[in-house]
Amino acid sequence: MPTRYTLRQLEYFVAVGEAGSIALASARVNVSSPSISASISQLEREFGVPLFVRQHAQGLSLTQAGRVMLEQARVVLREADRLTDLAGDITGQVRGPLAIGCLLTFAQIVLPTVRRSFEAAYPEVQIRQVEMNQAEIYSGLRRADIDIALTYDLDIPTDLRFVTLAELPPYVMLGEGHPLAGRDGVSVEDLTGLPMVLLDLPFSSDYFLSFFQRQGTKPLIAERTRDMAVMRSLVANGYGYAIANIRPQHDRAPDGKPLIIVPLRGEVRPMRLGLLMAQDGEGASTLRAFIDHCTTLVRTQVLPGIGR
Repeated sequence: MPTRYTLRQLEYFVAVGEAGSIALASARVNVSSPSISASISQLEREFGVPLFVRQHAQGLSLTQAGRVMLEQARVVLREADRLTDLAGDITGQVRGPLAIGCLLTFAQIVLPTVRRSFEAAYPEVQIRQVEMNQAEIYSGLRRADIDIALTYDLDIPTDLRFVTLAELPPYVMLGEGHPLAGRDGVSVEDLTGLPMVLLDLPFSSDYFLSFFQRQGTKPLIAERTRDMAVMRSLVANGYGYAIANIRPQHDRAPDGKPLIIVPLRGEVRPMRLGLLMAQDGEGASTLRAFIDHCTTLVRTQVLPGIGR
């Protein structure tokens, strides 16, 4: 019998299954909710099984059959993407979908520049971007929800491959009235006992805290936040110092207050910024083009916050 469903319908099914809501899936794939709802109904008729339980107050939840079908739909969509990659390799063209993850610590600074310049160079590539923490990046790559990610070399698992783009030494961010603000550099010893604003993200926080562990001490953590912009504002308003690696474009917090940025001196490991992918991920022509493009951006110092 001929297949009476499309890859597009499978894409809508996966979007709803992951979002748990037709409205959220509609925003994700930029298609109207009635179109998605109709596609789901057609898939259920074609497969002869209910894929979702409709709960008016709580959205949609996958049935047992729906969970099994969702995993297989992901496989089918991945294989379809590989056909596009294969065609690109044969013809030498760079085209097709590319899902890029980016560590949310620096996504707002780096990702728009990378995306815009790559799309200008390769207009036949359709990019989808996702901002994630490090643990989510690992999971997204393993599930093939994303093809590649811009991130740091934070405890990289052996089943993933990291390509270094740049080394970023840590710096200390201080408010204008901080007692260390007049120095041209500070050490971990200088920071001991002073209030710290910790960027409290998976793996990232371990990196910052390791500086103190090597000295046999602990920082005085006064505030914790998962948002880089909030961290800068807390520092500028006198709640403590912070440590980071990518510099903001302007030495001011989001609320306009000034920030002072000085190097962190001593034996502190720089963070390596790079691209993370599956071990066999570089084979696709689109991924190779993206890696080369990012390397060029770093070498020519186009990426903000890097090489300054």
